[in-house]
Amino acid sequence: MSKDSIQYGQLVEQALRGVVRDVLSRVAREGLPQPHHFYITFRTDHPGVGLAASLRERYPTEMTIVLQHQYWDLQVDDEAIAVTLSFNNQPQRIVIPFAALKVFADPGVEFGLQFTIEPPAEENLAETVPLLAGRDRDAPAREPAASDDAAEPADEAASGGGAQIVSLDRFRKR
Repeated sequence: MSKDSIQYGQLVEQALRGVVRDVLSRVAREGLPQPHHFYITFRTDHPGVGLAASLRERYPTEMTIVLQHQYWDLQVDDEAIAVTLSFNNQPQRIVIPFAALKVFADPGVEFGLQFTIEPPAEENLAETVPLLAGRDRDAPAREPAASDDAAEPADEAASGGGAQIVSLDRFRKR
């Protein structure tokens, strides 16, 4: 078999990470329309991930968060997303570089992406992520603003005591 010097797999995954970036940018600007909600699984040990020390200890390799009703201050730039979520009634700011994504799923419309190809090594060497500038990565987040949609916990995965595995098969049409 010939060597793939064009690296199609990496190009496709980079484009799909761009889809996630575009969707989250739109939600940051316009809000989250029904029935959409997102499960985002990411590598917590990836360079540039901003996570409180208590969460990093609890989820040393990966974590799944849910963006549905209770999330605050969603910010998106070219490299990462940042969002404040509640863990045990404590607001925590999380920064996730797009290169750290493993799964992005929107069960409300049966859509899901799974990322399997590691980004190039030079991409992993990033020391800072723009959304983290001026913040201590392990510092607690500021208090979130009140939300009208306070009916559901923002992080269903964390409240269960462990990382939640989301099978993309359940989102595929049969």
